[in-house]
Amino acid sequence: MTVLLGDPVLEELRQILGPEHVLTGKADRLNRARVPAPFPVHRWAERMPDLVVLPASTEEVAEVLRLANSLRIPVVPRDGGTGLTDGAVPLRGGIVVDVKRINQIKEIDLDNRTCTVGTGINALKLNEVIARHGLIYPDDPASYPCSLVGGRIGTSGWSLIGSRYGHTRDLVLSFDHVLPTGRVIHVGDGIGRKITKSSSGYQLKHLFMGHQGTLGIATEATLKLFPKPEAELSPFWAFEDYDSAYRAVGALARAGVATFAGAVLFDEWKVDYLRRDDEAYIPQPSSVKALVCAAMYGYEDEVRAGGRRLLRIARSLGARYLGDEISEGDWAARHDRYATPLHGRTRSGQVVPMSWHCEDASINYTNLPAVRLAWHEIADRLRRESDVFDDWGMFAYTNGATGADYLTEIDIGIWEQRLDDAAWEAWVRAKRDLAAVTLAHGGSISACHGSCREGEVDLVPVELGGGYDVMLDIKRAIDPNNIMNPGKYLLDQAYAEKS
Repeated sequence: MTVLLGDPVLEELRQILGPEHVLTGKADRLNRARVPAPFPVHRWAERMPDLVVLPASTEEVAEVLRLANSLRIPVVPRDGGTGLTDGAVPLRGGIVVDVKRINQIKEIDLDNRTCTVGTGINALKLNEVIARHGLIYPDDPASYPCSLVGGRIGTSGWSLIGSRYGHTRDLVLSFDHVLPTGRVIHVGDGIGRKITKSSSGYQLKHLFMGHQGTLGIATEATLKLFPKPEAELSPFWAFEDYDSAYRAVGALARAGVATFAGAVLFDEWKVDYLRRDDEAYIPQPSSVKALVCAAMYGYEDEVRAGGRRLLRIARSLGARYLGDEISEGDWAARHDRYATPLHGRTRSGQVVPMSWHCEDASINYTNLPAVRLAWHEIADRLRRESDVFDDWGMFAYTNGATGADYLTEIDIGIWEQRLDDAAWEAWVRAKRDLAAVTLAHGGSISACHGSCREGEVDLVPVELGGGYDVMLDIKRAIDPNNIMNPGKYLLDQAYAEKS
């Protein structure tokens, strides 16, 4: 239900935040109504917030939530707005809390190797500062230049170099979290801001990571820092068939090289897409059917030695090394593809504007080939039904140094301007089918972005089983009036049960 805000609410928010930090203009609201993922533009008006607020502190966020809770006004937190699963998209109107003004670096502790920041800062800006001390915060998503720490907490984000350093859940030591009632709590691996291990009580940190804004708003975080890598190596190999590349990426991940930071496997559909449509990519001969890139970070002498081992492994499995220039260029461009101008092809080959949907899942290494074929069959069905869709191929990132499971993603171009209810329903049905394939192969619906979009969200209760009932109980207990991001993760069920 969209809430129409009257003047008394606006006046109270202006007193809390200052008039210039309460935005009601259409452009201000429109710019915060969507994320980069495909959007039902034919029903855009259904997802507009009533207003946007720009708090500058934990205390201001708490006051906004207290007011919203007392009046039962929906609240949606927004950080960088780079999420791909609609966490920051308002479904019921209300207030969008944009945290970008909470972006201070409050402390850099060189002895304990931590820093404490406002969650409105992003890793790129933070790393520009701490690099002067020879340190790095290695949370490295594709959206690195524009995603914010708070959004990384809200989605429990994935890092491209997570095999070496861990992902967001591992790198955030603790954070302040404003509950829907306005109460501020501090959660972390330990009881304090900088302690990495505690056995006192429940481990609440993970409860408030990946909740997609349904349990409150993170406002200040203490992060782990690491020595800035002296060297990077990112060899890039071509293969003449997918199976060889698949065997190689598994062998690289299982090799036990300490500096191994990650590896990515591109399948034949992805290579075709890159060959035809990615201007940053250097075209490969048509005999190339799959690509593998590995990344190593560390001191120069250990990276050099580890690199020699990985090069030997890849060569023994049929890889053709693409050379230093292509390797370094491709790895350096890993963030650029997030902002690549988006276009796709109709079945006749016509170039048209398309936005990018990526369906991600966590899949065991042994199930990757079967999931790949099943997912492409679903994408092929979409292509046969309509020119609205294009198959942009798949890739898979290793999760940990063991290579046990992979972030597996299929990218589908969607021609938003041609969406109507029928095309939207076809896409939602396909998402549900993609998620079903994941579960049938023992995977998790999302390893990275979350799973609260239409279609996939229908299967979250199936994946969690009895855990979903606990999730409903937690939502009802922490957010008794359902003000935080209502409509997400099917959590309205918590309140239906109550009545």
